[in-house]
Amino acid sequence: MGHVNNAVWVQWMEAMATAHWEAVASPEHQAKYAWVVTRHEIDYRGNIREGESVTGETFIPEGPSGARFDRRVDFRNADGKVIVAARTTWAMIDIATGRLMRVPAEVAAPFIA
Repeated sequence: MGHVNNAVWVQWMEAMATAHWEAVASPEHQAKYAWVVTRHEIDYRGNIREGESVTGETFIPEGPSGARFDRRVDFRNADGKVIVAARTTWAMIDIATGRLMRVPAEVAAPFIA
């Protein structure tokens, strides 16, 4: 249809989340914990076509709830209008056990400070 596919928006959201985790989390936390998506909510208010640009911003709106941590992503077009707004719920996994676990305060703190 000549515009960005829904799956591409999700790929960009996940790439931004991964880059944020790798930039902010300590190497020890990165080695010990992983994240899995439990829910995506995406509001489409516009789109972009080939040759157009978009800017993405990701942020954590509030602290964790047990094993879950919500992340927001807003994509703006060249005019600065939010054209895609998303909220993803991530769950923390202990890599050693493969089990869900509560997000430790020291893991969350750098993301919500």
